Amino acid sequence: MCDDFTAEAEDGNLARRGLDRRAFTALGASAALAGCTSIMKTHPANSVRERMVSITTADGVADAFFVHPAKGSHPGIIFWPDIAGLREAKKIMARTLAAEGYAVLVVNPYYRGQPAPVFESFAGFRTPEGQAKVEPLRAALTPEAITRDARAYVAFLDGEKAVDRKRGIGSNGYCMGGPFTVRTAAAMPGRVRAAASFHGAGLVTDKPDSPHRLFAATQASYLFAIARNDDARQPAQKTDLKAAAAAAGRPAEVEVYPADHGWCVPDSPAWDPDAADKAWQRMLALYARL
Repeated sequence: MCDDFTAEAEDGNLARRGLDRRAFTALGASAALAGCTSIMKTHPANSVRERMVSITTADGVADAFFVHPAKGSHPGIIFWPDIAGLREAKKIMARTLAAEGYAVLVVNPYYRGQPAPVFESFAGFRTPEGQAKVEPLRAALTPEAITRDARAYVAFLDGEKAVDRKRGIGSNGYCMGGPFTVRTAAAMPGRVRAAASFHGAGLVTDKPDSPHRLFAATQASYLFAIARNDDARQPAQKTDLKAAAAAAGRPAEVEVYPADHGWCVPDSPAWDPDAADKAWQRMLALYARL
């Protein structure tokens, strides 16, 4: 997961960006995101509408960021952040996706513990204090809790005028959010038709409810973009995902990218803009079929 980066890979990625760990941590949210604006597309400010929303779930009230095109109705997307949670980096990514024609809900997975942002940037998580802070918040994210939350998020999207209920819902997730996309598809199989996991953690486990064992309970098509260092640690994962999807009759694109865990996220020390753009385009191709 995000807290299991190899130090060598992380230092190498930072060095290519002219940084070291101390400099990266000192940058904070705004400076760490400065580099992403040259890769992420820019759009007129009036092309999308955005707001923070409150969603009643079975476990409380979740805060989330909702952004969508200013006009019309569009496929809904449930966006699961990585371990650092809902923050400005995720809002930037969501705005870019919304401008492509989607109504995007970026959830705060830690709402049971505190409202977003838990961290202003990924650098905040990378400190010992940050990792200690997130541990109890992450422990609450059981498979059952994610399933309950997913149902509430689908219900929210289906109640919004900006969402086209005649189209399927998609879900994308990063790191710990990767397997949450599969659980989202299993929670609402009649609505969730596409799921994209980027450097997802825990997709293939030995547990009976492992995400890769849920494919048959879904009606979704899948994209699994795997980091090279995750593949090195779990080389059978890609084969198991392909086999499980095929057995369930679910379309699945599974690829190991030449980038390290976290490469899709602009404020991550592993961010790789070229590989991130490729993964983004593959997600857009998946969502085009919603």
